[in-house]
Amino acid sequence: MTEATAPDGGPTRPVRQEQEDASPDVTEVAPGLYRFQLPISMPGLGHVNCYALEDSDGFTVVDPGLPSADSWEALGDRLAQVGARYGHVHTAVVTHSHPDHFGGVHRLRDDHGTRVLTHADFRSVWVDADLTEDLGADELDLADDEHIERLRSTMNRPTPWGATRTPPSAAELRKWSEMDVTGGSRSWMVPEPSVTVDDGEEISLGRRTWLAVHTPGHTHDHLCLYDPADGLLLSGDHVLPTITPHIGGIGPMDDPLATFFRSLERMKELPGVSNVLPAHGHPFTDVAGRVDAILGHHEDRLETIRKAGDDLGEGTVESYMRRLFKERSWGDMAASETYAHLEHLRILGRASRNEVAGQTIYRTS
Repeated sequence: MTEATAPDGGPTRPVRQEQEDASPDVTEVAPGLYRFQLPISMPGLGHVNCYALEDSDGFTVVDPGLPSADSWEALGDRLAQVGARYGHVHTAVVTHSHPDHFGGVHRLRDDHGTRVLTHADFRSVWVDADLTEDLGADELDLADDEHIERLRSTMNRPTPWGATRTPPSAAELRKWSEMDVTGGSRSWMVPEPSVTVDDGEEISLGRRTWLAVHTPGHTHDHLCLYDPADGLLLSGDHVLPTITPHIGGIGPMDDPLATFFRSLERMKELPGVSNVLPAHGHPFTDVAGRVDAILGHHEDRLETIRKAGDDLGEGTVESYMRRLFKERSWGDMAASETYAHLEHLRILGRASRNEVAGQTIYRTS
């Protein structure tokens, strides 16, 4: 782990694996299976791992990055290093519906006929469904001021706990449009899959037979792929080497934290996993140990909330958030994760909630 430097020259927080900049080097992590690191600039992340699986017809890629020009050019460079071009990619697997994983799919499909494979539940909650019904995804133009304001208005709706979300600024939304390698905004929208799989299905990709493992939690549609013959696990964002994925409270899952816990335990039940290939950070070997560490992290957070309740008596999601997260992390994502933890405690009978003047108030016991 490296260490960043503060503006005054002093040390700051260590840089975690997942925050490291994308390396241009291609590594063969198993015979015929290559790791490409593609650049991204998102909070807490510096790259996304795109895995390329070679077969007699060309390549399958898993999670081909953001829809930005930098990511697209990096994908082309990495493919060239293994003797391939964009047109050699016949299949793109998307582990879940976040744009740093599906963004490159649109151009691969539109320009080269690449088929798109996802879990059967794949859809995006990244942009509100009401907006995409009112303004079709193909019509959304983030270079258009009217469309931007309609999107910002939709994203400004109250949260389930009564707070108001803070939408991105118009300038930030325009940046998303400018980044889009297709020249529009469509690549930020969830792509329509060509093929979907359910939990337990076998899939032939890259001369290997993979088992589809549905792992909801980080998103409801998260998909891992497991190769029992060689002990390979493509874990997406579900199990990362040094950080935990965001578990938010906004979405279709009633208790996303409990759902995530169940999905984590499933990883420990897969026999013979010896090489975990995450979407961010470096490959690692001890999936059971990492699962236990993530579970322990969330148990610690639940205990922090319980102790905060002793001090607060009762409080809003935001008041608990300020006890659970450091100030640098306060915001919509931290509040959403706090809400998920509070709801988990409520469902377990260890917290109660009331509505007061449109705000959800929690008391932990």
